[in-house]
Amino acid sequence: MSASAGQAKSRRLLIGHGALLIFVGGVIGFAFLFFLIGRIELWPIPWSLEVQLPGTYDAWRMAHMEAIVNGALLWLTAAVLPILPFTDAGRRRFGACMIVIAWTIVIASCFDPLFENSRGLAFGGPMTNHMAFFLFYVGVPLVMIVMAVVAYKALWAPPPSEED
Repeated sequence: MSASAGQAKSRRLLIGHGALLIFVGGVIGFAFLFFLIGRIELWPIPWSLEVQLPGTYDAWRMAHMEAIVNGALLWLTAAVLPILPFTDAGRRRFGACMIVIAWTIVIASCFDPLFENSRGLAFGGPMTNHMAFFLFYVGVPLVMIVMAVVAYKALWAPPPSEED
């Protein structure tokens, strides 16, 4: 695969995953709406289901916004990918890391509104909290490492050669 074909594939993946995350943010937004109104109701469908979804206002808002923001971040990543200070292989790895980061953080954020005591901030509690914790444990350190590498490469490292 040529360098430009590989970069084009990486950009398509980033755009596609970004769109999926924004779509997921919309789905979570409907759940947030149903949580707020205390029932599942979609006009003009002539029925509603009286049910109070679990969770808190803050947990639903955070899950909704995490998906939208991470989706938009993947679109931004696709836009800047060609000018990142990496070789083509490094750009592909960077794109893949950003996709993993986005999904782990969004999925982990969804545990809090759906399951009691499942924010994932510390190890312990119910299994759902452990799952959120370990997802954050992947996404958060990975984003810190990736951003430190980008900063180093952009600010201090010599320009890369395009030899992979």
